[in-house]
Amino acid sequence: MKPNSPVSLNNVMDLLLDAICVVDMQGHFVFVSAACERIFGYTPEEMIGKPMIDFVFHEDRPRTLQAAAEIVAGHPQPHFENRYVRKDGQIVHVMWSARWSETDQVRVAVARDVTQRKRADSMQAALYDISEAAHWAEDLVTLFQQIHQIIGGLLPAANFFVSLYDEDKAALSFPYLVDEHDSSHMEPATTALIEEIIRGGQILLLTPDAKGNSLNWLGVPLNAKKGVIGALVVKNYHAEARYTLEDVELLQFVANQVAPVIERKQMEAWLQHIARHDPLTGLPNRELFHDRLQTALRCAERLRTPLALLYLDLDKFKQVNDVFGHQVGDLLLQEVAHRLRQCVRESDTIGRVGGDEFLVLLNGVSPPECAEVVAEKIRAALDRPFDLAGHMVHAPPSIGIALYPEHSNDYTQLIRHADEAMYEAKRNGGNRVQVSTLPSSQK
Repeated sequence: MKPNSPVSLNNVMDLLLDAICVVDMQGHFVFVSAACERIFGYTPEEMIGKPMIDFVFHEDRPRTLQAAAEIVAGHPQPHFENRYVRKDGQIVHVMWSARWSETDQVRVAVARDVTQRKRADSMQAALYDISEAAHWAEDLVTLFQQIHQIIGGLLPAANFFVSLYDEDKAALSFPYLVDEHDSSHMEPATTALIEEIIRGGQILLLTPDAKGNSLNWLGVPLNAKKGVIGALVVKNYHAEARYTLEDVELLQFVANQVAPVIERKQMEAWLQHIARHDPLTGLPNRELFHDRLQTALRCAERLRTPLALLYLDLDKFKQVNDVFGHQVGDLLLQEVAHRLRQCVRESDTIGRVGGDEFLVLLNGVSPPECAEVVAEKIRAALDRPFDLAGHMVHAPPSIGIALYPEHSNDYTQLIRHADEAMYEAKRNGGNRVQVSTLPSSQK
């Protein structure tokens, strides 16, 4: 080309793969090259005269305006990245090189579509981050918080929740739920969508419709070795930012990496649980109960608060096993545990420490007579007949009570005193409550 050839500058710019945009002081487009249509989906005529910020993805608008202000102040931005919403609703990642023209009072910028590069980089980073989260997260809730952050780097995920399916109980749970409108509960309609995903193991993508529904909703199954164990769901309330097939691919990619981690952590939690809980009743076993009792005694000593220990035994448990069999005996123990839970507070602890022997730790009972009130409530509850597999069973308890600090400040001694009081109740006919009466020399 000769130096002074009459070549149209606009034609040259329209041949560029990168887009050239010019924005005035008020933030409106005054010129865009033809490549803008390829990147943003809008023709130049649809963009010129419109506010630049209206095309930016809503989450990126504050920092985009901040960057624009810095450019106008004379600080060029050679590598600024943000997200725009295409005409078809897809999110596009754009890298800008921009500066201010003081002479023309406009911002001149070159835009490059880096969506594919960002996607590849994000997926690689997500693999690493998920691996790190799986290693360091102490529990599932912490893991889900980190997964939420990871997904937020891949696609719009301000609203995100995890649903897990318990096959044994045939029940859904929502251990992690973040919703900008309401995070207090899960609507029945949403639960039905989750059930559809889990039942069919299929992806579910909902987009805004002509009826005014602006909700974008994307859910994918968590596929593990034993089947579908739940679902990951993202949603947003902005009709212009629709989830796409590429977003589906990204979320399913994350779900495929996360599902084995969830399954492994569930197994670890279950193993920890059964190691310290009675497998029949689900109550703390002897080891866990003793740990909690020792902790409670240290706390009571520090705060100078009382506590009570109840030791109870079922008076006719052997007869139940002999007459009705061990299956009914097991049902009896499970029902006893259920009734015990209904008689105490969540801050109290119930443990099964023998065949038909249970310990109940009552924290902060004041005055001490309150322990007798709770014990009598338990006695009355267990004195009612049990309907077990068609058999009416009567198995009232004998209950012994030991108090801290009256009877001891040592957990083994406290258990012994409560045990002795329980046997005293049995010697007096059973189905009664007995407070420890050991001489002070034995305390």
